[in-house]
Amino acid sequence: MGSRILASLVAATLAAAPIFCQPTRAPKALAAKAWTSPRTADGHPDLEGVWTNATITPFERPREYSQHLVLTDAEVKAVEQEAAESRVDRLPPPGDPGGYNQFWFDRGTTVVATRRSSLVIDPADGRVPPLTPEAQKRQEAARTYARMHPADGPEDRSLAERCLLWGTAGPPMMPGPYNNNYQIVQGPGYVAILVEMIHDVRRIPTDGSPHLAKNIRQWMGDPRGHWEGDTLVVDTTNFTDKTHYRGADENLHLIERFRRVDPDTLLYEFTVDDPTAFTRPWTAEIPMTRSTGSVFEYACHEGNYALDDILRGARREERQGSR
Repeated sequence: MGSRILASLVAATLAAAPIFCQPTRAPKALAAKAWTSPRTADGHPDLEGVWTNATITPFERPREYSQHLVLTDAEVKAVEQEAAESRVDRLPPPGDPGGYNQFWFDRGTTVVATRRSSLVIDPADGRVPPLTPEAQKRQEAARTYARMHPADGPEDRSLAERCLLWGTAGPPMMPGPYNNNYQIVQGPGYVAILVEMIHDVRRIPTDGSPHLAKNIRQWMGDPRGHWEGDTLVVDTTNFTDKTHYRGADENLHLIERFRRVDPDTLLYEFTVDDPTAFTRPWTAEIPMTRSTGSVFEYACHEGNYALDDILRGARREERQGSR
């Protein structure tokens, strides 16, 4: 999708509600020099461009790093060496048809510039808090259903397999195995984010309009944004019960913060607040870097032979009596 097409989406969309959250805190490694963000025509910080969140920094802090908030030189070298070794093609084990070869993956090659040992920054141990007992029961029930009904129909397969929504779109927007690029376009009263993976466009009103009624639910929720200084704060509610981000449910309340801290770094931070799913709120932070490339069309449905094959295979198993 070209910039002109995405810009037309900006011009065609309305709405936004004021949010009251703490501004983004730029880590010392990204805020060593004073820098002033350029402005758009309407005076807001210019976040436009193509950004990537590809990184080999683990989402949660590995147990071996214990309370290490920041990796040492030796630990950085070890993590990057392990990532390099994982990019070597190897034959799959017997009976495994294998997947993509390493050429197609783009997980990144370095840790984040802050050298944090995890993308999760709160709690202090860098780990996602436990699920509530109720959420654990929901997860187990979902796993049991999936085992019993793996492919009765397309609705039993994941949103990603059906080319409807990928985890990198979120929100929150998380690094994935490839296509970790996002194009941001701004207009008066509106910000749009084109997600490279599966073609989603996040349309974020910033004009102060209220959230949708609570009975209107959307896979990516209902976002409303506002500016706090140089930080774009996006408050998203009205999720469905179908996305289940790390065990979250339809009560998920997500607060995201976007702030440019230098010409080539967009600091992205999000806080997950879902009291019916997690035992406490938690926060992650991902420095996104500017990309000089383009965002290419991801024609997921045009090559989605796997879904058809999965369903055909399930029907054959039924005829053979193996299911």
